[in-house]
Amino acid sequence: MHENDGPVTPAGGDDASSGAAPDGGAGPDSTATDDAGLLALLRAAPVLAGPLPEFDPDGAPDTPGPLLAAWLRQALADGVPEPQVMTLATAAADGTPSARVLMLRGIDTAACAVDFASDAASRKGRDLAENPRAALTWYWPAQGRQIRLSGRVHVLDAETARRDFLGRSPASRAAGFTGSMSGTLTGAMAYERARAEAEALVAAEPGRVPDGHTVYRLRAQEAEFFQADPGRFHVRLRYAREDEAAGAREREGSRDDADGPGVAGWTRTLLWP
Repeated sequence: MHENDGPVTPAGGDDASSGAAPDGGAGPDSTATDDAGLLALLRAAPVLAGPLPEFDPDGAPDTPGPLLAAWLRQALADGVPEPQVMTLATAAADGTPSARVLMLRGIDTAACAVDFASDAASRKGRDLAENPRAALTWYWPAQGRQIRLSGRVHVLDAETARRDFLGRSPASRAAGFTGSMSGTLTGAMAYERARAEAEALVAAEPGRVPDGHTVYRLRAQEAEFFQADPGRFHVRLRYAREDEAAGAREREGSRDDADGPGVAGWTRTLLWP
């Protein structure tokens, strides 16, 4: 998660700091100088200053779901800003990756599964339709903690999507009716008009849900918990499902047992940081 201390050269290698102009002409490359200065400032910024919580992997539960819930609860108790915010990474059918930050919308501790929502026509929605596998990451600098989940994603039922959307604030629901997620925006005025129309729609029809609103569930096949240490003696604990039969069904695209109780066994492995 954090690179070792030591000298770092600006992106671009020797050419970036050689003083040559980008077009091959004479003269200093001020961009490379600015990059070097920025990198120096970033390297000097405090990182893992502590104090950080301890993590004893020997005392961790046999399955990752309870540990995920415990770390989320601890983050809330410790005042970590927005611990429900996570990064979702998807990939299109051709392997093109994409990542974005979104909100946790549901958790199933027993199954080690989490929910998130989006519009089916958004980039992540299109990615998941083509390639229904994804990864989620949480990082909390104040605690030096990182959680990673990866696995197959499936769509939950329409009633779940409806409850999710109608449980949101009026402002959030208006945003759901504003424009087309990931679509091209022509300017600020178009945004303002669309937002005003959406607010009027929500006020007139408070029970309406956008056609494309979808709740997705990621059922983890692998879970990793990373506890940083100011002395760089980090702890990494990885869980992997042992249920090969379930894994085979998932690889074949079957949704049988997708919402199972999470009774399958897990292996736990310590990793070098």
